[in-house]
Amino acid sequence: MTTPKEQGFRMPGEFEPHDATIMIFPERPGSWPYDAKPAMPSFVQIWQSILADEKLYLVCSEGALANCKTVLQDAGILDQTTVLTIPQNDAWARDTCPTFVIRPETEDVSGVDWRFNAWGGDFDGLYADYAEDNALASVLCHTLGYGRFDAQHFVLEGGSVHSDGEGTLLVTEACLLSQGRNPQLTREQIGETLCNYLGAEKVLWLPRGIYNDETNEHVDNVCAFLRPGEVVLAWTDD
Repeated sequence: MTTPKEQGFRMPGEFEPHDATIMIFPERPGSWPYDAKPAMPSFVQIWQSILADEKLYLVCSEGALANCKTVLQDAGILDQTTVLTIPQNDAWARDTCPTFVIRPETEDVSGVDWRFNAWGGDFDGLYADYAEDNALASVLCHTLGYGRFDAQHFVLEGGSVHSDGEGTLLVTEACLLSQGRNPQLTREQIGETLCNYLGAEKVLWLPRGIYNDETNEHVDNVCAFLRPGEVVLAWTDD
C-alpha cells in the first residue's frame, strides 16, 4: 500500500479553514464523575462556540444518548448538532479520532487511523479498556464517508503532533520516544513514519512538554503553530 505522502496528502495546520469539529460526549465515570455535571457547562460553552461558525459532530454511546440529547436540548443546540452513536472509552477526541489529511489538487480528505493504547498501554497507560477508543478512528472514517489510511502498526495520539501545513511537524521526545508508544523503533524511524503518513519533510523535536500531564508530555500542551514559521509557546520562569 502506498503512503499518504506518496498519494499527495498532507496534514493541514490547525489554523487552516475546516468543515467541522468532532467532539465526544463525556461519560467515562473515572474521568467524569457525577455524570460529568461539573464539567458540562464548559463543554456546552465550547459546543455553542463551535456551532456559531461550523458543524459539530458529537460522538456518544448508546447508553448516554438520552442524557446527551437532554443536555443539547437544554442548551438550545440539539437541532444544530450531528450526534453520532458510536461506542468509545473516553472523551479525548483529539487523541482518538483520525488525523485528517488532505490532497490539495483534488480536495480529497482521508483519515489516518493510528493505534491508540490509552497513552502508554501496559507500560504506563491510563486505562486498560481502550479497544473502543482504538476502533473509533476507523468507524468515524466509515461513518463520515472519508478514506482511511491504516496506521495501526504505529502508536500515536493526535495531541502528540502539530503541523504547519507546509511540511514541518512539531513533536516532543518525551512522548514519542516513551516506552509505552513505539519502543521497537528508533527516533529516525519514528520521524520517517510521521513524514510518510502526514505528508511532511521535517520533524522538529522538542525535548519535553509539560511534566506529568498524563500523556508523556504531548506537544499540544506546550507549543502550537499559529502559521508557518510562527508558534505560540507556554512556559514559566517559576
